[in-house]
Amino acid sequence: MNTPSSLDPRPFQRSSPPESRGPSPTRTLSGARLQKHADYQRAYAASRKRQSASMSWFLAPRQMAGANHPTNPRVGLTAGKVLGKAHERNRIKRRMREALRRHVALLPLGCDLIFHPRRSILNLEFAKLEAEVVRILHQASAEAAKMKTSLAPPPSQQAAPPKPAS
Repeated sequence: MNTPSSLDPRPFQRSSPPESRGPSPTRTLSGARLQKHADYQRAYAASRKRQSASMSWFLAPRQMAGANHPTNPRVGLTAGKVLGKAHERNRIKRRMREALRRHVALLPLGCDLIFHPRRSILNLEFAKLEAEVVRILHQASAEAAKMKTSLAPPPSQQAAPPKPAS
């Protein structure tokens, strides 16, 4: 009797169980996304608008979680109706999320980053979109470092050791 498996000349190979493969090489933005309207409003109020070729972006510092422990970075995407119909806006957001997911490690610590893509992203080659996102992430990291040094209190002057009694 001919079954589909008997017609296949390749031997059956079992993949290793997931726990033996190690950590997944892909990273997601799920924990690093701005989700609440209030978070967006706070970020807009604490930052200034910056422009690039196919998007504008905002970078806002966040409160420190503890003593000298920066909070995790968060990223937000907006796609208003001016960008087109729903399927076009969804495609823009999918492309942006994928470009960001590939470079989530470049997000500046302790900051919120919001992207406002332009309609031109629909027709932009993905490699060019990805290169622009990487350039913006490097620029945002440099600006975040500047913000941290300007917001950090000056190093405290150490007290002079007590003079021995004469």
